[in-house]
Amino acid sequence: MTNATLTIEDIDLSDHDAFVERVPYEWFALLRREDPVHFNPEPDGPGFWAVTRYEDIRAVHRNVEVFSSEIGGTSLEDLEPEHVEARKSMIDMDPPRHDELRAIVNRRFTPRAVQVWEDQVRRVANEVLDRALPLGEFDFVEHVSSEIPMQVFAEIMGIPQEERRTIIELGDRMLGNQDPELAVPSDDSHKSLPFSSPVALEMFEFGRRLAEDRRRNPKDDIITQLAFEGLTQREYDVYFVLLATAGNETTRHTITHGLLALLEHPDQLEMLRRDPSLGTSAAEEMLRWATPVHHFRRTATRDVELGGAQIRAGDKVTTWFVSGNRDETVFEDPDRFDITRHPNRHMAFGPGGIHHCLGAHLARMEVRIAFEEMLKRPVEWELAGPPDRLRSNFFNGIKRMPVRVVAR
Repeated sequence: MTNATLTIEDIDLSDHDAFVERVPYEWFALLRREDPVHFNPEPDGPGFWAVTRYEDIRAVHRNVEVFSSEIGGTSLEDLEPEHVEARKSMIDMDPPRHDELRAIVNRRFTPRAVQVWEDQVRRVANEVLDRALPLGEFDFVEHVSSEIPMQVFAEIMGIPQEERRTIIELGDRMLGNQDPELAVPSDDSHKSLPFSSPVALEMFEFGRRLAEDRRRNPKDDIITQLAFEGLTQREYDVYFVLLATAGNETTRHTITHGLLALLEHPDQLEMLRRDPSLGTSAAEEMLRWATPVHHFRRTATRDVELGGAQIRAGDKVTTWFVSGNRDETVFEDPDRFDITRHPNRHMAFGPGGIHHCLGAHLARMEVRIAFEEMLKRPVEWELAGPPDRLRSNFFNGIKRMPVRVVAR
């Protein structure tokens, strides 16, 4: 179907298959232009509103009284109140409890606190590259983009390095619950678990084992902090799952998409290689370009008008960051990958408000340093095959990306 023949009726954002080969950016362009707050029916649900313009997305996220995270959670799944309560992490909460839980670890992710980890991130990046590059041809996700953030976050969290791949594997199976390769059979008995996945039980057990060890042997890490914070078992379990997955998944996907973008735009690759001072702006453009999380869901607490649409109390409202990051009224020539883009007020970490990504400063640093160290090496990077994308309308994930490195 060409853009000229595309109509609003052709768009179904609930269809995970529509995101397998590529992100349907043309859908979002049409919605921003013709139906910016669009009602999307669901085959097995009540449907949802899709908010696609940058300023409307900001308005939703900055009004937690009207657009709640807590009532229905942040996923499109329709859950009973007891299921929402059982699996609720701080991203599924409104104040005041959200603020209390966020404050537990917030100080570890301030710009000053994160800066302490810069040398460690650089050391990890070089060790990862030292192991990967001699292979010549390898899966970039397995050997590089998943390893850098997970090794760093394992140190911050207090996860033994020898078990970091377990966290990656559990996270992939849990978050890839719409991908036939990764999904684990589940039923209604699992609706009280994060992502309705039985894999969450394995992640719970992993986190509980670490907490028990820290109660006997405290250390200066997040696990120790959570273990002594007086959280209920449920609060600890979902907190651990949130941090263990968020600390790896989104940064991994950004680094993968970042390399793919540079290989698809060799002029930008050469510009960054010639001028490493562009590393910060390049990382920001990779975040905008990749937008690792497509959308989040809110629930309207009362009848409200938004972007010309009449939303009723109880309606599901989804904010599509992937569309906001291509909004023509905010980004000049938004479909161009430009590592010099300035300003770059992307919403890859959310559009501000109380739920802005806790680990944003760490992720920015990891993406920047990963490419600084990659492009110092006297090698050329090439794709050795097509990237294998995750089947998901939630994560903009790449499961595998075969690459080849050759001496320059």
